[in-house]
Amino acid sequence: MMKVSFRFACTASALTVLLLVSGCHRHRKSKSQPNTTAYADKLHEMVEKKALPPEKVDTTKVPNLRWPNFSDYESIVATFYDDRNYEVAWTRDGAPTASAKGFIQAFQDAASKGLIPEDYDAPRWADRVQALNSKSDDAISLFDVAMTVNVMRYISDLRIGRVNPSRFNFEIPVQDKKYDLAEFVSDNAVDATDVPKLIAGVEPDSDEYRQTEAALAHYMVLAKQQGEAHADPLPTVPKAISVGGSYPALTALLTRLQLEGDAEASAALSSPNTTTFDSSLSEAVKHYQHRHGFTEDGKLTPQTIQSLNVPMDFRVAQLQDSLERWRWLPEPYLHARLMVNLPEFVLRGFDPDHKLDFTMRVVVGKVMGQHETPVFTHMMKYLVFRPYWSVPVDIARKELVPHMEANHGYLASKNFEVTNNKGILQTDYTAKQVAQGAVMVREKPGPKNSLGLVKFIFPNQYDIYLHSTPAVSLFDQTRRDFSHGCIRVQKPADLAAWVLQGQGDWDLDKVQEAMNSGPDNKTVSLKTPLPIVIFYLTAIVEDGGEVHFFDDIYGYDSEMQKVFSKGPPYPIKPQPIVPKTKEGDTV
Repeated sequence: MMKVSFRFACTASALTVLLLVSGCHRHRKSKSQPNTTAYADKLHEMVEKKALPPEKVDTTKVPNLRWPNFSDYESIVATFYDDRNYEVAWTRDGAPTASAKGFIQAFQDAASKGLIPEDYDAPRWADRVQALNSKSDDAISLFDVAMTVNVMRYISDLRIGRVNPSRFNFEIPVQDKKYDLAEFVSDNAVDATDVPKLIAGVEPDSDEYRQTEAALAHYMVLAKQQGEAHADPLPTVPKAISVGGSYPALTALLTRLQLEGDAEASAALSSPNTTTFDSSLSEAVKHYQHRHGFTEDGKLTPQTIQSLNVPMDFRVAQLQDSLERWRWLPEPYLHARLMVNLPEFVLRGFDPDHKLDFTMRVVVGKVMGQHETPVFTHMMKYLVFRPYWSVPVDIARKELVPHMEANHGYLASKNFEVTNNKGILQTDYTAKQVAQGAVMVREKPGPKNSLGLVKFIFPNQYDIYLHSTPAVSLFDQTRRDFSHGCIRVQKPADLAAWVLQGQGDWDLDKVQEAMNSGPDNKTVSLKTPLPIVIFYLTAIVEDGGEVHFFDDIYGYDSEMQKVFSKGPPYPIKPQPIVPKTKEGDTV
């Protein structure tokens, strides 16, 4: 991983321009090989033009960028040229350098990285290279500034993503891995002899990222094949079809299942005209259901057909969105020990070498009602066995007070107790005091407690944590968005033993003892905090290359695609994170 350094970006002053024009030079900061300053005044003129509306572009004077507004990079571009005394960077003797040619090829191949080639002027470079033959000042300067802007865009997009995650209210510290682009491009990219190697060093050093990139390339091929085939959508069904049932489009169904490998390429129907849904087709459907988080019953359900009719272009977009989000993660979260994937309703645990240790089902925040589990990164620091649940005042007012007014003993009968604001138990209280928050209600520890018998804490502004639950039947559902924001785990004892491994004599037996008969509200701090990522991937690649897709339950993919459709400049500045969840109201 290349070391990231930071410097304040600065723009060239009028004095700098006068010095350049007069032939004087300041101290050159760039480590790249010196080049000519013969085009310094022209370069400076172009850099100053931050926004270049297409209708005003004169290609003899300014860079004819596809996205001419590079105001978000203008100060960085100015620093880049200022540090090299406004020497050209990407041509020598009027011809493109090897590095320039390498980046032009990278721009052409940007789609394989989940990026948009037109964002880097991919269709325009051939004409720009041809224009260099004129040896004109305008053509050489135009080529240079356009290359600088696009190389910076490309490297930044691969390094930290195109859009700041805070744009979607995601709390991920992407700025921690940001390059000083002026310095990085000048010192590393301008004279790069191996552009693909440089690019690989910019991207996340992650098997999950590389597997997603490989899956994207495969699905781009599938999308092309599907587009060329012009196949009609599979006919829908009013109810599920089991083995032995009839379906009129079995040939089209088999072809569709073969496209992604859910059915063997050599598979064939018993006869060309058959309409009987047989066991071999059912097994292929079951495999498809497994990859999409559906109930794996092998039945041809309306939900399964609806998913099969999703175009491959849409699956390509899901993989692109996943690559964007992987790029946001800095260390240690790129290789976090724990990761919850919200659309999948799954928690993964990894060993110190980031090899998968386990998966388990989770319940996450409801789609409706402002209870979505937020996306963020933090460090897990402690566990609490047999916790209390402090009931938020608004929940107590809405859900408990009406019962209290009818039955003063209601709270005690339902495992609740009341304290003052110092935590001292109260026996003399009224429903009105509870409604006003003058006293606090808490649910006593035990197996019926809403938090179950253990919670896992990574302090955060959302009051979100992992915890067990008495409502274990919810884990049998395929779609598991039932909570108020917190994350309920399927195997809390196993998770606690895993989190505490190597920490004293904690094992599964001791964990179960602490949960079932240990002291109430017992906190156990972790000697080494564990990085945890609450993440959002609607496309994820398992070991072996099998691709799984999930519904965009919170609509974040849709939001991202809308941003990308508008083109650069993308929202890159950090924005305030506004928690939707209320403290204590996230169980």
